[in-house]
Amino acid sequence: MPFQDEFYKSAFSVDNVIFGFDGDNLKVLLIRRKHDPFAGYWALPGDIVEQDQDLDKGALKVLEQLTGIQNVYLEQVHTFGKVDRHPRGRVITVAYYSLINIDDVNIRPSSFADKVEWKEIRSIETLAYDHYEIMDTCLKRLRRNVKYRPIGFELLPKKFTLTELQKLYESILEKDLDKRNFRKKILSMNILQVHSELQQGVAHRPAKFYSFDAFKYEEAKENGFNFEL
Repeated sequence: MPFQDEFYKSAFSVDNVIFGFDGDNLKVLLIRRKHDPFAGYWALPGDIVEQDQDLDKGALKVLEQLTGIQNVYLEQVHTFGKVDRHPRGRVITVAYYSLINIDDVNIRPSSFADKVEWKEIRSIETLAYDHYEIMDTCLKRLRRNVKYRPIGFELLPKKFTLTELQKLYESILEKDLDKRNFRKKILSMNILQVHSELQQGVAHRPAKFYSFDAFKYEEAKENGFNFEL
């Protein structure tokens, strides 16, 4: 039936918003496109999903093909389906996001990705397609999550200072936090382990190192909390 056939002319794609933290700034992983549409533009790692592939597996495969990153946890965030969002036809995309430690991955461009780089979010003004809107939607999800779930296990080194942890929260929320209130709040969550080891080679008073208690961290993610500051 011709009328029914019209409903099978849409394509599905996946777009990945991969957040990383370099110790000072929150960043997102972008590719530079080789080909039209939007040749030379920076974009999220995304592509059309194959007909015989489910969305979750497709998102992982596309991420690996374009950036070389493997075996990351991707959380589905939102579906974007504006009729004119893709210049070549009706393409509905599902956005995923992930938090990863920049130092834990080796990135390499491949397929139609000319380059792949970590970009500071505040420096990004435009992206291909509606990818800026997709990135912003995932960033808002991350900002909501940071108030109800612990953030940092995936973004920080195994050992870190409370100052580094506060910088992470400030980078995500894009606002300065009171040092005393932040430390009181984060320590009251009982998800951190303190180490006897101190910073070395710093001009200021050496700070203690902390790490996340993996069990209590996952428990806090599962149960949730209120981290309003």
